[in-house]
Amino acid sequence: MSALGALLAPRSESGSTGMRSRILLGLVCAGYSVGAAFGWGSPQVALFMGDFGLAAAALVAAVSCFLYARTGAGRLRPAWLLFSLSSLMAACGNAVWGWYEVILGVPVPTPSLADVFFLCFAPPAIIGLLVLAKRPVTRAGWVCLALDAWLIGGSLLTLAWSLALAHTAHMAGVQDASVAPAALSLAYPLLDIVLVSMVLALHFRRAGVNRSAVNTAIAALALTVLSDAVFTSPLLRSTYHSGQLLDAGWFAGSLLLAYAPWGARRGARRPARPGPPRAIASRPIAGSLAALTPYLAAAVCTLGILYNVVDGRRVDRVVIFTACTVVLALVVRQGIMLLDNISLTQELAQKENHFRSLVQGSSDVIMIAAPNGTLRYVSPAAAGVYGREAEDLVGAELSSIIHPEDLGRVVHEVRRFLAAPPHEEPTTRIECRFRSGTGDWLNVESTVNRHQGGLLLNSRDVTERVRLQAQLQHNAEHDPLTDLPNRALFTARVRQALGGRRAGDLGTAVLFIDLDGFKQVNDTIGHQAGDELLIQAGRRLQESVRAGDTAARLGGDEFAALIMGDGTRDQGAREYQVHEIADRLRLTLSQPYRIGASEVRVAASIGVAFAEPAITPTDLMRNADLAMYRAKAGGKDRVELYAPQMQADVVRRSELATRLRTALRDGEFALLHQPVVHLASGSVAAVAAQARWRSAQGILFTPAEFLRVSGDDDRTAELGRWLLEEAVAQAADRARAGHPVAVSVRLSAARLLDAAPPPGSIEALLTRHGLPSGALMIEVADSDPRVSFDALEQRLVALRRLGVRIALDGFGSGFAAINALRRLPIDVLKLDRNLVEGVVESARLHKITSGLLRIACDLGLQSVADGVDVPEQVLALRAMGCTHGQGMAFSGPLDEYRLRRALVRGEFPVPGIPSPRPVMAGGSIPLLTGSHTETPVPPT
Repeated sequence: MSALGALLAPRSESGSTGMRSRILLGLVCAGYSVGAAFGWGSPQVALFMGDFGLAAAALVAAVSCFLYARTGAGRLRPAWLLFSLSSLMAACGNAVWGWYEVILGVPVPTPSLADVFFLCFAPPAIIGLLVLAKRPVTRAGWVCLALDAWLIGGSLLTLAWSLALAHTAHMAGVQDASVAPAALSLAYPLLDIVLVSMVLALHFRRAGVNRSAVNTAIAALALTVLSDAVFTSPLLRSTYHSGQLLDAGWFAGSLLLAYAPWGARRGARRPARPGPPRAIASRPIAGSLAALTPYLAAAVCTLGILYNVVDGRRVDRVVIFTACTVVLALVVRQGIMLLDNISLTQELAQKENHFRSLVQGSSDVIMIAAPNGTLRYVSPAAAGVYGREAEDLVGAELSSIIHPEDLGRVVHEVRRFLAAPPHEEPTTRIECRFRSGTGDWLNVESTVNRHQGGLLLNSRDVTERVRLQAQLQHNAEHDPLTDLPNRALFTARVRQALGGRRAGDLGTAVLFIDLDGFKQVNDTIGHQAGDELLIQAGRRLQESVRAGDTAARLGGDEFAALIMGDGTRDQGAREYQVHEIADRLRLTLSQPYRIGASEVRVAASIGVAFAEPAITPTDLMRNADLAMYRAKAGGKDRVELYAPQMQADVVRRSELATRLRTALRDGEFALLHQPVVHLASGSVAAVAAQARWRSAQGILFTPAEFLRVSGDDDRTAELGRWLLEEAVAQAADRARAGHPVAVSVRLSAARLLDAAPPPGSIEALLTRHGLPSGALMIEVADSDPRVSFDALEQRLVALRRLGVRIALDGFGSGFAAINALRRLPIDVLKLDRNLVEGVVESARLHKITSGLLRIACDLGLQSVADGVDVPEQVLALRAMGCTHGQGMAFSGPLDEYRLRRALVRGEFPVPGIPSPRPVMAGGSIPLLTGSHTETPVPPT
């Protein structure tokens, strides 16, 4: 911005700086007016200020408008350039006038170059005002604009001609016969009339862009035209000289035009204050004046004619002609306006019918509420949506149809919405419940707008959507089978209990519940019966907890309960109380279930964990889960309280499982063999393969120790495969070295039927290593109830065809021993070590063991006693008919080197035998022949 622009523009965007600029402008104009009123102190100064002072003010206006047109006038740039040119013409005219009066000291001739410049002032200003005008959009609008301009101009011409112009024209024609002075004397007032007409017409039709600058410019031109009108009056012009008070009007008009664009820029730069925007529409008074313009013009014409009639003078032909054209223009304009009004009325009626059809045919209910909340309009759709006629709702209070529980929230939202600026938040959305015609409450969603101080509501029934959302939310948080809260909702309830006002209540407890024996229900009577059992169990659990507690189903046969604390400070008493609650739940869930015509029983294992300071919901639920698994491991059908040691055991098992996987990969397992000794001769009949894990500290762990701790079925299967392959390989090596002793490997029944190893793997091992027939014996653990006897029998028959001998391990400890003896192809019975340990001390165990050995003898089976550790057990077992023994009474597990030395020695000392026998003489376990599809049982 130039120095002039910086001078005219305010230095700050604040209102106080803009006010200072206007005050400074007023003081400068007032100072000039005072100087002109008192003659400036001398005639020379008066002439200078009257001529060159006006020239300087007009030049300032010209430069100011030019600079504004170059920097930020936008589409109005041509208008400001024309205003700059008009002010430049005025500056040049005043400068020429001063050249004659001040420099040359002679009167200004008529006509002169100054008149040319002054006459060139009006045309650019008139064209600039046309650029500022609001462009009509139709041809009728352009015609009306031209008619309005002529109505104003013709009226002013009629009045001016009647008052002064006719006399001026007559005097100019009498005094001077030349045309130039007469035309010049009439040119000034006629151009002023045209300029005044444009100013008045554009006052009502100005564009809405940069309104402040346009208003100020129009005011500046109006002030200039007013001063010109006073100057052209015959009474003043004859006595006028430069430096008079009339010059203050031209001076103020020029400075006001110079200030106009920069004052407008100040208003545009000022930051908008928060609040509703001001209305841009025209004021009612301005609209009224615009409508009255034709009638005011006709009134002016009438006054012009009446002036001549009353004065007794003949009405001038110019007045009559001008008045007639004004009246004709008025008639034409009124005709155009009448046709335009008819067209607008028809268009308005069509739009009204259109919108009425939209409102009445809409499925949404449209309501208009007054500022006091009274419904002033309700669309007919209310009958279908609310079940209430629209006429019944009109006049009612809006609050009377809103649910009382929602009313406070709705009022708060409406007040907040009305207080917000409309340009920031034009609409809002409110959802509440409305009373229907049947008395039910409907969920209604309303879009709310402002309307004449009240509210415009566009409402629709969303009851089905709300119900669907509630159902979806319920389904997402509840178990579909039992309708109890699921894991997600239960976790949220636990988090709420730990983080709410009961955060410090350590009596809050979580119970994890598992139904023991549920899998057998699914396997025996079907999954549908299992689902019915879960439904009944969930109902029992829900009925057993208190109202403030939460019962949930976590998945499968696992349930949970959240028992809220009661605020007691005695933790011991609280633990006892919750333990009683858990025990009652256990008894309730263990009661028989009636499913169809049958009665089903399951037990419940429950783990209990109490809240601790700063514990998370995840940790609390994990603690309860650990306690539940401890209850199952401890015998099932019991309640177990969480202890920190449980977590330590889990960590230790996890670490051991990780180390076990690494040990299998790195070959840290060793294979040992324990001799199986013939009790009658002391010779080695076979060796039992056993795996040992050598830890980093050099400690050898037995399979029972590390597999029980790790609990990893995959590692157990992998270890079984490794044990079988190593045992076969080393047995083949010993046979080739001259020690053809049989090796026994213990495998569970489930592992034999597992897909790994496949059925051909044992045959492949025997073929690959060249192990002779009868050199491998598989010890089958007592049958698992889940294992099919048919599949196990087929598998064992296939193995016996390969020359593999079968031993029934743990005989006397399970419940399926008799069925296994009846159906499975067994060669050897291996007594459980629990029977062997007490065979000497317990007479009952002595009789049981004696009976089992008698069964083996009657069936023609060899027998092996496991865990023979003392000589007394050897004597007792041999007396009962036991053929073989394995235990510390003979030897512990040996590595390959010590085993071969024992085989070279050939026998072990046996209590009660006076002299040793040859190696392996009669001591090997013979291979039985014949069919083994069913072991023959002697009749009883």
